[in-house]
Amino acid sequence: MSLNPEIEIKKLYDYQKRDLKAIFDRIENKPDDYNLLYQLPTGGGKTVIFSEIVRRYLAEKNKKVVILTHRIELCKQTSNMLTGFNVKNKVINSKVKELDDQKDYQCFVAMVETLNNRLQDEMLELEDIGLVIIDEAHYNSFRKLFKYFEHCFILGVTATPLSSNFKLPMKDNYRELIVGDSITSLVEQGFLAQAVTHTYDIGLSGLTIGMNGDYTVKSSEKLYTDMNMQHKLLQSYHEVCKGKKTLIFNNGIRTSIEVEDTFKRAGIEIRHLDNTNSKEERREILRWFREKPDAVLTSVSILTTGFDEPGVEAIVLNRATKSLTLYYQMIGRGSRIFGDKKEFQIIDLGNNVARFGLWNEPVDWQQVFRSPDFYVENIVSDEEIERNFVYKMPASLKSEFPNTTDFHFDIRGAYKRITMEEGRKSKDVLDESIAQHVQWCVENSEDVFDARILAKLLKDDIKDRIRRYSYCIINNTNNYKDWLEEDYYRRLRVAIQQAFAGVEAD
Repeated sequence: MSLNPEIEIKKLYDYQKRDLKAIFDRIENKPDDYNLLYQLPTGGGKTVIFSEIVRRYLAEKNKKVVILTHRIELCKQTSNMLTGFNVKNKVINSKVKELDDQKDYQCFVAMVETLNNRLQDEMLELEDIGLVIIDEAHYNSFRKLFKYFEHCFILGVTATPLSSNFKLPMKDNYRELIVGDSITSLVEQGFLAQAVTHTYDIGLSGLTIGMNGDYTVKSSEKLYTDMNMQHKLLQSYHEVCKGKKTLIFNNGIRTSIEVEDTFKRAGIEIRHLDNTNSKEERREILRWFREKPDAVLTSVSILTTGFDEPGVEAIVLNRATKSLTLYYQMIGRGSRIFGDKKEFQIIDLGNNVARFGLWNEPVDWQQVFRSPDFYVENIVSDEEIERNFVYKMPASLKSEFPNTTDFHFDIRGAYKRITMEEGRKSKDVLDESIAQHVQWCVENSEDVFDARILAKLLKDDIKDRIRRYSYCIINNTNNYKDWLEEDYYRRLRVAIQQAFAGVEAD
C-alpha cells in the first residue's frame, strides 16, 4: 500500500493528544486482547482521535484495523476522515460480498450487521486484525461481533458509557474506561458552543414505558399531537427560536407530520424528515436545511447520529426520553462551533433537563460505567419531577383580572393547616380554592356571563391546584384527577351563579 505524502494530516488539540497518549499507553502495556472504553462528548472529535490512532497504529504495528459503526452514514464519514489521515481504507457495505483485495488495505470500515452476516455465512475472513475500534459503543448490537475478535485489542468509543440495554452493562465487555474532557471544559476552551436552556413543565402522566425502557411512540404521539401541546411548541418557538436554524426532535412520525402542519399553518417554512423518505428526498431536504439560514426541520430521531450541520442554532426536544444517550445526542446536534455562532438554544418540552440535568452539568462517567444500575435507579422519576412543578400564571391572563392583586394560593400549606392544625376534612382545601377563584371572577365581571367566561380562562391554574392537591392526599391516578377537575368546574360555576344571585337579591 502506498500512502500519499502530499496529504496534510489534521492536527490534534491538546486534550485530544492527552487522550491519545493515554489510549496508546494501554495499547502498549496491556494484553493484546484488552478491551478499553473511551468517553468524549459529542463534538469533541472522537472520529479525529481514532483516525489518528489508526494511522499511528498502522505505522507502529504489523497488524490491520477494523472500525465498526451501526449506521451507513457513519461508515462514509469515518472512511472520509481516515482518508484525510492518509489511511487507505475499504468500506464493507452490503455490496461487498467477499474481500479478494483485502491485501491492498490495512483498514476496514464496516456496519455491524453487514459484517456479522458476512462472517456468520463465512463469506469472508478478515486476516491479521490487531485492533478493532467500535464507534457509538453503547449500542448492544456490537456484542455479537466480539467472538470474531477475541484476540484483538478492542477500543470502544462513546459520548455516554451507559449501555442501551441496562441489563447488559458495558463493564461486562470493557475492562476500563478512559474519560476525556467534559462538556464544560470544551465550552470554556471554545471547542463547543454554550447552551442556553429553556424548560417548560409538561405533564407526562399519560405516557407509558415500553419494553426498551423508553416511552412508547403510541403514548407519546397521543400527548404531543394534542392541540395544547402543538400550541405550546409553536409558542416556545416564537419565544426562543424565531429566525434561527432549528431542529425539532419528536417521538413518532405522526407527531412530526403534525408539527409540520402546525408550523405551515402559522406561516413558518418547515420540512419533515423520517426514515421513510428516499435517499433523494433526504438529500434534498438536508440541502435545503443547510442552505436556508432560518430553516426549521422536524424529524423522528434519525438525525441523532451520522448528521452534522454545525449551523444549527436551536434544538427543540419535542419529546420525553428515558435514554441518557439520546438526550445527549439530540442536544449535541446544536453544540458545534460555526462562524460567529458561540451559543445555541435548547427548548425542552419533555422534562428531560429535570430528569438528567443540564447538558453541560458534570457527570461522574466512571460511576455510570462501574455502577449503571445505581445511576438508572437514581434518575429522577416523572412523579417527582411533576411534584416540583411551579405554575406561573401568564401576564396576559393576569391582565384579564385587573381588579385582582393576589394570585397566590398555597395548596400544600392550606392542606397542612386544614387537616393537621384545624382537624377539618381535606376537601375543605378545594372549597377555599374555589372561593378564591369565585372572588377573582366576580370582582372583575359586570355580570354572571362575564364571570363564567373568566372562569374558563382558569383551566391551567385549576389543573395545577388539582395536581398538587392529589399529591397531598396521595391519590394521583389520572381518573381521579380528571374527576376532581370536572367536579371543581361544576362547583365553581354553581358558586359564581350563587354569588351573583346574592348580589341581585341585595
